[in-house]
Amino acid sequence: MRPAARVQTAIELLDQIIVAAGSQGAPADRILAQWFKENRFAGSKDRRAIRELVYAAIRACGPVPKNGRAAMLRLAQMDESIALLFDGSQYGPRVLNPNEAAAEGGVAPAWLVEKLTKSEILGDDAAALLDRAPLDVRVNTLKADRATLTLEVESEPTAAPQGLRLLTGTQIEQSPEFREGKIEVQDTGSQLACLAVDAKPGETVVDLCAGAGGKTLALAAAMDNIGKLIACDTNRGRLSRLPARAERAGASNIETRLLNPGREMEELEDIAGQADAVLVDAPCSGTGTWRRNPEARWRLTDAELAKTIDLQAYIVDLAVQLLRPGGRLIYVTCSLLDEEGTDQMRAACERHHTLKPIRLVLPAGRERTGGVRLTPHHDGTDGFYIACAEKP
Repeated sequence: MRPAARVQTAIELLDQIIVAAGSQGAPADRILAQWFKENRFAGSKDRRAIRELVYAAIRACGPVPKNGRAAMLRLAQMDESIALLFDGSQYGPRVLNPNEAAAEGGVAPAWLVEKLTKSEILGDDAAALLDRAPLDVRVNTLKADRATLTLEVESEPTAAPQGLRLLTGTQIEQSPEFREGKIEVQDTGSQLACLAVDAKPGETVVDLCAGAGGKTLALAAAMDNIGKLIACDTNRGRLSRLPARAERAGASNIETRLLNPGREMEELEDIAGQADAVLVDAPCSGTGTWRRNPEARWRLTDAELAKTIDLQAYIVDLAVQLLRPGGRLIYVTCSLLDEEGTDQMRAACERHHTLKPIRLVLPAGRERTGGVRLTPHHDGTDGFYIACAEKP
């Protein structure tokens, strides 16, 4: 494909992504994957170039663009080489009209920028939310150790005790270390969230929002496969991926439980008041993960955020019921909005007077009212809020 044709293709894909963002349709990566599957004429270099154009345009726009052309025009304002490709050539974008308006730049839609600012995410901290994310892995101590593991690719240690950072784009899942379960792809921030759980061999630990089990596997390694580790979720598809991952990792103390939304305690009644630690990796707005999913900031609405905050409080209340006296509640959210972090934990302690906040000391991050905040700019991780409270 000629460069101009790649730009026009990116514009057409952006049109689909913008529509999908407004209707909660397929995410950008799935839209791209489907187009590549249906258009085999596009070679590997074409696919790489189109992908880079699409994501660069998404990152360049703050509010939702009017259409894909407006988004690409915004990128063209920042890169003259792209502007030159609006030449009207065959399969390329039509010639630029001097009166055409490019999409607006910025970090996010105005209402979200206001909320980030109130949460003291501004300037470099805000801009870094749209950088490209690095590739981090966690060395699985059930099978290996960072001090002795040798990878064939370039890597450097991160702040997490078993974390390694690789070059972006490294095909690590093709490596023998990955296939043998010696390493897992996991952002350093997620690894530090698991470190905050302080799971010990012999304990009863509940991962209440386990998803596909990335954090569950880290907890199993911390427990050295000794004790009871219960991974729960309401999403059957995501939870069903955990058993195969656990087998590859050599994690043998994990029990999965599929929960019925609104009736979760039916599956948890037998462990009520028994858990030494409950990890609540809460559903959230995902403002801390925009480096990986930049179009997510176009999907979020104020109403959706309010529903998410209510759900977080509901899950925290479930977690409290599972704790034994002296048990630990670890609250984690990959959001940088105080409404989902410090405000949520403060409200939880007000609802449950038996909860006592515990000061966390982690290898990275800064204190943020009752917990620790990690940001891409300051810590090189995804954005997180991590807090812990004890039930005396």
